[in-house]
Amino acid sequence: MKHLLFILILCPLSLWAQETEYLIFENNMITPVPGRVLQFEAVVGAHNKKYHGPGAYGVRVYSIVSGRNSGKYIWAMGPTHWSALDMRPDDPTHNFDWTGNVVPNLLSESNTTYWRFHADKSQFPQDFDVKRLMIWQVNISEDGYDKTMAIMDKVHKVYVDKFPMDSYGVYTNELASTSEGNDLAIVWFFDKWSWMSEDNEFNKKYDEVHGAGSFEKMLVEWTAATEGVDREIWEYREDLSGLGPRVIVAERQ
Repeated sequence: MKHLLFILILCPLSLWAQETEYLIFENNMITPVPGRVLQFEAVVGAHNKKYHGPGAYGVRVYSIVSGRNSGKYIWAMGPTHWSALDMRPDDPTHNFDWTGNVVPNLLSESNTTYWRFHADKSQFPQDFDVKRLMIWQVNISEDGYDKTMAIMDKVHKVYVDKFPMDSYGVYTNELASTSEGNDLAIVWFFDKWSWMSEDNEFNKKYDEVHGAGSFEKMLVEWTAATEGVDREIWEYREDLSGLGPRVIVAERQ
């Protein structure tokens, strides 16, 4: 069994936010007009470097390189907080640059989602530079949320005990649609493609932590609580981003 889990997005934590607020990410999936990809990349990179650098509105851009959304881009702002959206500046120059320079290079189709970061179910043991992400977007069954999150707690314990230096994040869709099913996102961060062929014997490690036969039982519980998984690989594009690749773990606690 290869890596059981893999998900969504990074950025420094804004120090101004209230401690009681949880972190969110605003993810926009956007599609360039065919034949205008180079123009799109030029203007979106310039826009993000000017208006979306470090801070509450910092942005990283990812190219989707596998799955049904291949060729599209993720414009990911965060981590931030809901209260930061209330204070987002209404800057006419920013708005004109986006609508006047970026939008003409985009198809009208887009999808904006807001993801809540679950620090207690995630693991970020050390600072790192983001390069590639393996994303699992999970459709949870109607009565399966609590069961799925309980499985995430058990998986987290396995990572803490057996893979203490691996980084991954767990997120839930704040405005999930019952017709789409993107309820839970699990993200693994990796550098080299060869990582995909590695076998970390997760099933054996799971049984070592939770008892013999626990892994098979967990698979049955997972199947009952979920209705499918979409898997994608994203690649970080520093040339298109306002935020650099460095993820500071202390700022994600």
